Amino acid sequence: MASTNKFDAIVIGSGVSGGFAAKELTEKGLRVLMLDRGYMVEHGEGYPYDGKPAFELPARGDVPQAIVDSDYFIAKHGYLSTSNVQFYNDDRLNPYAYDQGSKFYWIRPAAVGGKSLIWGRWSFRWSPADFEANKREGIGGAWPIGYDDVAPWYSYVEKYIGVSGSRENLPYLPDSEFQPPMPMNVAEKWFKQRLESGFPGRKLINARLSNMTEDKPEQNRTKCQFRNQCSNGCSFGAYFSTQAVTLPAARATGRLTVRPDAVVSNLEYDPAKKRVTGVRFVDAKTGQAEIVKADIVFLCASAMGSVQILMNSRAPGSERSWFDTSGMLGRSVMDHIFRVNISGEVPGMTEFIEYGRRPGSVYIPRFRNIGQDEGVGFRRGYGYQGGASRSMAKPVGFGKAMKEGMRKYAPWRFSIGAFGECLPYDDNRVSLVPDKLDRFGIPQMRFDVTFRDNEFKMMADARQQGEIMLRQAGLLNVTSDEAEHVPGDAIHEMGGARMGNDPRSSVLNKWNQAHEAPNLFVTDGSQMNSVSCVNPSLTFMAMTCRAVDHAVKLRRAGTI
Repeated sequence: MASTNKFDAIVIGSGVSGGFAAKELTEKGLRVLMLDRGYMVEHGEGYPYDGKPAFELPARGDVPQAIVDSDYFIAKHGYLSTSNVQFYNDDRLNPYAYDQGSKFYWIRPAAVGGKSLIWGRWSFRWSPADFEANKREGIGGAWPIGYDDVAPWYSYVEKYIGVSGSRENLPYLPDSEFQPPMPMNVAEKWFKQRLESGFPGRKLINARLSNMTEDKPEQNRTKCQFRNQCSNGCSFGAYFSTQAVTLPAARATGRLTVRPDAVVSNLEYDPAKKRVTGVRFVDAKTGQAEIVKADIVFLCASAMGSVQILMNSRAPGSERSWFDTSGMLGRSVMDHIFRVNISGEVPGMTEFIEYGRRPGSVYIPRFRNIGQDEGVGFRRGYGYQGGASRSMAKPVGFGKAMKEGMRKYAPWRFSIGAFGECLPYDDNRVSLVPDKLDRFGIPQMRFDVTFRDNEFKMMADARQQGEIMLRQAGLLNVTSDEAEHVPGDAIHEMGGARMGNDPRSSVLNKWNQAHEAPNLFVTDGSQMNSVSCVNPSLTFMAMTCRAVDHAVKLRRAGTI
């Protein structure tokens, strides 16, 4: 087993958290090695279908049925197109223990850049109430930090990446440092007026997206071109990704080394000194194992990926991780529950069509359990993402009449989908299967994670309230549906290595340091004590920058 040169810091993972960790560490003067299990994707040249029309995509973008049938779920549930399938993990090569435990959709990337290449880009701050809810309700582990601890880092990240949105002054959905919002279309404005007048306290607001509406020439990035092809990669750099934003910044320092195809198996640990001494990984191309050493390690391999690495970091012959003295490692795994959709036909306005294709539309923020208990029968709340659009009219008949009909548009439709908060149940957990190894010799992951009565009641309420709002606003032919709710499906998995002041009930402290190794920082979704009802990536980035700032201060003081 080879051992390479020592670095000041190692960053494991290259998604939204890992990218920011590498940028912040290198800009503060550290020599950094970034390890990622995926293949290398360079900004621009690594997007083979960027800007291509549907007729130039293999199978017009539809994944062939033979591929769908050959995978366990990634082609069914990974939001794939033939234009971006290369960014996703191939479950035939890299499976998990899906035949054990409960149903869980572990949707993983397979490229440097991680989920920053495939994410939805909805970017929200959490509210003070989100950080306080666990302690207030006596559920899960209390957050050791609050909104005020993260707020300056939200601002720091937002100004750097570019977030478009509208200022609303909502206490339960704090405003960001915004670029101008992407305008609502005529049907959304129509619905907004009727919703807010008919339901006082409820709001329809512009989407909050890390899609820029103003250029950032200092980053060589251009504002959104309204193509809505973000999942293919964006050579303009109009949305935040590691490739477009943080990786170029880290490289510009001359202090970053990137190792793609590096599958991390475990962390090397000195129990006497209580320090991580190195990182062991396997070269995915050669099968050669290596150990690299550094003073600081930032683990940002995505929530479940990081938990797998932590669990596999243990003494020979032991089933217990070095980092699991609390017994909480792998527990309180969460995801958003979201398979409820409501839609209806907007009357009139058929003289209007929408110019361009926005990558995001509108949002209805949480209105349940705000302030005093409302007696709705469940805890926490949900919000809706959605929008209005017109599709081309479907072909009817034959010949000239059919072709003339296809030049027209169908009526406007307004649709929303609910995203709800899952409570942090300690027995929602993941574990390793010691006799089921992947091709790199790493024990596969087993998931025992389910939604419970609180989440199902929440979604029933979201469906009912969605129908009421659309009907009362005057939409026609309102319909709704509710598909199977499977954890992991929202790709917002969180938890497994939660933060806390007490080492007996948490894995990390308030600075994201492992209680058992102060030179190990974990800043991806595994750190989370709860999940709010809004998308989490902006919080991951802000907390990563906060942790790096603290780590570098400790290093300069000689304490780590």
